[in-house]
Amino acid sequence: MTKRLLTAAFLLTVSVIPAFAAKTSLVVGMPIEPPGLDPTIAAPVAIREVTWVNLYEGLVRIDRTGKVQPLLAKSWEISPDGLTYTFHLQEGVKFHDGSAFDSADVKFAFDRARDPKSTNAQKQIFAPIASIETPDPTTVVIKLKETSSNFLYYLGWGDAVIVAPESAANNAANPVGTGPFKFKSWTRGDRVELVRNPDYWQKDKIKLDSVTFRFISDAQAQVAALKAGDVDAFPNLGAPELFAEFQKDSRFKAVAGNTEGEVVAGMNNAKKPFDDVRVRRALMHAVDRKALVEGAYSGFGQPIGSFFSPNHPAFVDMTSVVPYDPEKAKALLQEAGYGNGLSISIKSPQMAYASRSAELLSAMLSEVGVDLKIIPTEFPAKWIEEVFKAKDYDMTIVAHAEPLDIDIFARDNYYFNYKNDAFKTLVADAARTTDEKARFAKYAEAQKILAQDVPALFLFQLPKLGVWNAKVQGLWENSPIPSNDVTEVSWTE
Repeated sequence: MTKRLLTAAFLLTVSVIPAFAAKTSLVVGMPIEPPGLDPTIAAPVAIREVTWVNLYEGLVRIDRTGKVQPLLAKSWEISPDGLTYTFHLQEGVKFHDGSAFDSADVKFAFDRARDPKSTNAQKQIFAPIASIETPDPTTVVIKLKETSSNFLYYLGWGDAVIVAPESAANNAANPVGTGPFKFKSWTRGDRVELVRNPDYWQKDKIKLDSVTFRFISDAQAQVAALKAGDVDAFPNLGAPELFAEFQKDSRFKAVAGNTEGEVVAGMNNAKKPFDDVRVRRALMHAVDRKALVEGAYSGFGQPIGSFFSPNHPAFVDMTSVVPYDPEKAKALLQEAGYGNGLSISIKSPQMAYASRSAELLSAMLSEVGVDLKIIPTEFPAKWIEEVFKAKDYDMTIVAHAEPLDIDIFARDNYYFNYKNDAFKTLVADAARTTDEKARFAKYAEAQKILAQDVPALFLFQLPKLGVWNAKVQGLWENSPIPSNDVTEVSWTE
């Protein structure tokens, strides 16, 4: 009798257990491994793609539509003159090491970012700040020297996340933030593992227990990993020629979205022959942008004629300013003294879009008498040292993924070595202009200057070809900011 009762009880217990539960782990593939895990001290986008809003949080965040939303600041007020921002902070927030978050941490993080010795890649975000006051633990008052039309928006970037004085120095290798996931381990050359933060201040919103970022640079290996189930998602697949295959496979969701990444072939404007605008224009005239997009990215991506995202309402199509015209290219080269030919080199990172575009550029330029030698250059470490820092290059090719970053052509000592005082003044004026119509007009004028001056070959807007398991939901289809935000991700049963 007892045996029959135990058996019945066991069967009853089994009957109420679901056939299977939804997974709570996620493996995300990325083509580039970050050099560190602190987005406040280095430029590579891969850092933000692992850490932004997953490990670290800012006062505000950018959502999947590109809008500013509250985060560590639950609300704020802006003075009528646009010079004072008063932020009211969330309460009960802790860093991963257990230390409490308060207004002193905000002041520390921003003072650190704007320090003259800071290596923050977007120091211009903090340049307008005159002072930071902390009247109490939950209030921060930031006073500006001049109006900054995009100040609140910039505070949503990875470069403006809040770090604590107790842990900031070690964040590159052992990140400590306030985000929903904590750092577990980093196997160099392979993966970074994160685990759920049990003390997260919004823990009921998080569905995943663990997230692993795997680094797979080879495009064919990315595809193989997806098909084998070794990775659950590749938000930026590097094999556009195989994207259509995933679109037909019911096991996956494949979405062609957009990014803020302008793919450009940068030129060293301080170096001959690139100091001659006739040469720069000639090289641009030699490029068939539509053919390049078709060959490099299977037709995905929008040709651009200047440095401004087509996703922004102030975008103006400038592709007709210096259009594809090989005969015009030859004439300009002849006029500049290079009628008998020109030999230059391009340092090309290993990313599929870059290496394929470099090969196509080499073929196109050869048609107008230019010999373009391709020099493979590992990204990010070697590229940053040789191109970004040392400026030891003729040409290079890379996607600039940050939104609204036309001002990089106005920055002193930026790797393009481009100098145009009128452009620099115009961009600074746009940043101060709070009237949207007037600001957009200045952006349009700035786009035209770049299109005419050609400090880089403006090629195409990088698409976001995302592929993931069909049971995964909550990943971003577009990238209004560089990220792999997994805070809203879950599995369907």
